[in-house]
Amino acid sequence: MTTAEAETGDVLSFGPFRLSARARALTKDGVPVHLGARTLDLLIALASRPNETIGKRELLALVWPDVIVTEGSLRFHIASIRKALGDGAQGARITTLTGRGYRFAAAISRSTGGDLEDSALVPEVPYSAPPAQPSFANIPNRLSRTVGRAHAVLALSSKLADFRFVTIVGTGGVGKTTIAVTVAHELVDAFAGIVLFVDLGALRDPRLVAGSVASLLGLSVHTNNPTAVLVAYLRDKRILLILDTCEHVMEAAAALTERIFASAPQVHILATSREALRVEGEHVYRLEPLEFPPEDLELDSVASVLTFPAIQLFMERAAATGARLTLSDASAATVVRICRTLDGVPLAIELAAGRVGAYGLEQTAVLLEKRLSLLWVGQRSAAPRQQTLKATLDWSYGLLSDPERQVLRQLTVLIGSFTLEAARAVLACATLEHAQVLDAIDSLVAKSMVVADGSSTPMRYRLLDTTRSYALEIAADEAEHAALAARHAEYYRQRVQQMAAEWPVLSNAAQRTLHFADLANVRAALEWCFGPTGDARIGVRLAAAAMPVFWTCTFWAPEVHLWTERALLALDETTR
Repeated sequence: MTTAEAETGDVLSFGPFRLSARARALTKDGVPVHLGARTLDLLIALASRPNETIGKRELLALVWPDVIVTEGSLRFHIASIRKALGDGAQGARITTLTGRGYRFAAAISRSTGGDLEDSALVPEVPYSAPPAQPSFANIPNRLSRTVGRAHAVLALSSKLADFRFVTIVGTGGVGKTTIAVTVAHELVDAFAGIVLFVDLGALRDPRLVAGSVASLLGLSVHTNNPTAVLVAYLRDKRILLILDTCEHVMEAAAALTERIFASAPQVHILATSREALRVEGEHVYRLEPLEFPPEDLELDSVASVLTFPAIQLFMERAAATGARLTLSDASAATVVRICRTLDGVPLAIELAAGRVGAYGLEQTAVLLEKRLSLLWVGQRSAAPRQQTLKATLDWSYGLLSDPERQVLRQLTVLIGSFTLEAARAVLACATLEHAQVLDAIDSLVAKSMVVADGSSTPMRYRLLDTTRSYALEIAADEAEHAALAARHAEYYRQRVQQMAAEWPVLSNAAQRTLHFADLANVRAALEWCFGPTGDARIGVRLAAAAMPVFWTCTFWAPEVHLWTERALLALDETTR
C-alpha cells in the first residue's frame, strides 16, 4: 500500500464515491470506476490524507518507489483522477498548489474494512487492478529491456505531458517504433488504457490515413471527409494516439495531426517519422544512435567498455543467438570496432551480433569490414549512417541461404503483419515447400531480418520497414512475382470472406488491429489484380468478397466505389 493510513483497511467515502485500499477499488454509486494501478495508488495516497498538501517528491516516492519518473508522469495521473472524479463537480477535487504539491479536497468519512463484504464496493467477481495492457489498448509487445533508451523514454513521457504532440525523428533502424511502444506502455495507466497504436506503414494511399484511425476506433465512416468525423469523435476524448511510420504519407499525417491537436484538447499524439511533420503544435524529439566508445577515448578496462549502450546491445543480441562470448581486452576491442563501424545504429548492431554464433567474433568483424568497405564504393553521396545500414543489410543478405533469400524477397508481398498460415499459403510453391518456408522464417527471426510479435494469437510476423524497403529493391523474376501475387490475392480472398462475419462483432482496437494488416493486404491484392500485369478474374472475385467488409469498416468512402467500378469494368471486358 502507499501509506500507513491505507494499510488499515479503511473504506473512504466522499460524495457518491467509495474507495478501498485493501480491495484496490473505487466505486461511484456502487458501480466500479476502473483506474490504472499507478493512478489508483496515487488516489489512495491523496485521499488517505484529505485536505493536506502533499509534496510532489513525496508523491513520486510513494507511488513510484522502484523507478525514476518525471513530474510529467505525475501530472498525467492527476489528470486521470480528476476526470474520474468529475473534475470536482461531485464533492471531491484535487487542487494544485504551485511549487508545493497537490491537495485532495473533500469531506471524507471512514468506515472499517469489516463491513466491506456487505458493501457495493465489492463486485460479484473479486476486483483486481486492470492489466498492464487493458482491452482497449492495442500496443504491440514491448521488449523486456530497451538498451540505452531510459533517458529517451523519460524525456518523451515528459514532453507528451507538457506539449501533447511529439514526433520521434531518426534514421531507419535507429529504433523509433521500439521507443514509441515503450513510451506507450509506460503511459498506459495514465490514459486509463485508452491508447491507440496505428501502423501507417501498412498503408500505401495517403487518403486512407484518417479513415484507418477511425476504423481502429470502431467508427464506420461513410463520407468523403473522414477527418471531420474523426475529429468530432475525439473532441472530448482523452486518448494517447500513436501514429507509427509517417514518412511515406507525410502530407496526410501532417494535416490530420494538426487538426486533431487544434480541435481535441485532451488527445495526446506521439508520431514516428524519418522527418518532422512540420505543423503547428509539433515538438520534435531526435532519436540518436546508441552511444559507443569514440576513437579518441582510452578505455582502461572491459568494465568501462560495457558502460556504452551500443556494446551492451551487441553483447545481449549475441548471447540471445547462443554465442558464448566472454569479453577479454582483445575481444572487447573487436566489439568496439564493430559498433564504431556501424555508427551505433541498433538494427545494424543486431544484424551483426546475430552472426557471431555462426562465425565467431573475429570472423564476423573481418567479414563485416571487408564487405562494407566494398559496398561503400559509389555510395558516398548518402549519409554515413544510411551507408552503414544499407551496407549491413547487403552483408546480412549475402550470408543467407538460398531458401532464406527467396523467402525474404517474397515476404515483401505481405503488407504489415502476417501469420505463419498466410506466409505458408502465399509463399509455398514448386521451388519452396511448406516446411522450407517455416524453417526460413524461423531463421530470419533469429537473424533479426523478420520480427516476431507474440502479443497476438496466433503469433504474427512482420518485416521492419528498412528491411522491407531493402528487399523490394532486389530484382525478382517477373513470372515468379506474378505467381506469388496471384497466390497472395487468392489467399486474401478467402481471408476477407471470414472477416465479413468477424468485423462487425469486434469490440476493441486490439482485435481490430489484427484485421488492419489483412485489409491492407486485400487492398494491395486488388491493386495488383486490376493493374497492367494482374489477373482481373481473381480481382473480380476478391472485390465481391471484400466490399461488405470495406463498407462496414470504411476507411475512405470513395474507395468502395472505386473497387466496385473497377471490378464491374473488368467483368464487362471478360464477358465480351
